[in-house]
Amino acid sequence: MRTVTRNLVVAVLAVVAVLLALGALPGYLGSGDPYYVEATTAEGDGAAVVADNLSERRFPYAFEALGSLEAGEEPARSEAYYEGPVGFKESFTHTPFDEFGEFESRNRDAVERDADSPVGDVAYLEYDGQRYRLEIVRGTE
Repeated sequence: MRTVTRNLVVAVLAVVAVLLALGALPGYLGSGDPYYVEATTAEGDGAAVVADNLSERRFPYAFEALGSLEAGEEPARSEAYYEGPVGFKESFTHTPFDEFGEFESRNRDAVERDADSPVGDVAYLEYDGQRYRLEIVRGTE
């Protein structure tokens, strides 16, 4: 193998390894404040996103919070999501904020917006005939 070809192959493999690391590494970053999705049952007949046809794989934070509520855990919350340094992680990983943005795109009236937040902090879901209030909370472990 010629030196130029070998160097080109090594360079391409190095670039591929760096790109794979950038895609996987941010999910393991655990710095910053934790954010959780907390679930409570909600009374009333207001607007809600119908969650019966939503995928648990696409909305893991919401469904984990609902599962905690059904299991009787107090508080009923999802796994912690850590922001990471300087917004780097959000570009590469799935966040609870992504889920609430998707809820808002499905039914704008089902999400209550906070003026300081880029997406809604509270969303109402209807799942298995029950209405739930989901909220993104910032907290400690």
